Amino acid sequence: MIHILDYGAGNLKSLSNALEKLETEFVIVKDLLNISKANGLIIPGVGSFETGISHIEPFKDQLKELKIPILGICLGLQLFASSSDEGGQFIGLNMVPGKVVKFDVNLKIPQMGWNRIKILKETPLLKGVQSGDYFYFVHSYHIVPENKEDTIATTDYGYDFASIITNNKNVYATQFHPERSGTIGLKILQNFIDMTEVKE
Repeated sequence: MIHILDYGAGNLKSLSNALEKLETEFVIVKDLLNISKANGLIIPGVGSFETGISHIEPFKDQLKELKIPILGICLGLQLFASSSDEGGQFIGLNMVPGKVVKFDVNLKIPQMGWNRIKILKETPLLKGVQSGDYFYFVHSYHIVPENKEDTIATTDYGYDFASIITNNKNVYATQFHPERSGTIGLKILQNFIDMTEVKE
């Protein structure tokens, strides 16, 4: 069963609706006490990095020990970084080394709306997804990974930024909202579901 971590910063309704449409069993949890019963974990998020990290910090060590597939969405992606410049300097989970920075572009901030991705390397998360496919973004900050191999796909908003990342083990994350990206977004969620192992 998929677990969705409710740490006070998640867009749970849209994500729940998407998983219901995919006929996937899931449960919303406020802690990781019963994570041994999960075969996958989703960490959604909207809002500020400071608020998000303050609520998820208690789960830091446990998250790093998990072997099951983990999917971060929007703020959930940014929290995986080492640090963030948003509102000051805050330490992140450091599960995908890198810094979260504000867009430095002569474009409207936040980026809000549909934009395309450019796939840099193949991964099961992107099965059936192509470069040029559009997804829905709402964000003013983005991660700059330390390791180039941690970037799965980029998006152009004045310059290329990492819009899908991984730790090359069990962590994947999207800066866009797949749950709000129509059929192609549901495809990514289905791919994540397919990546999880069924527990007896």
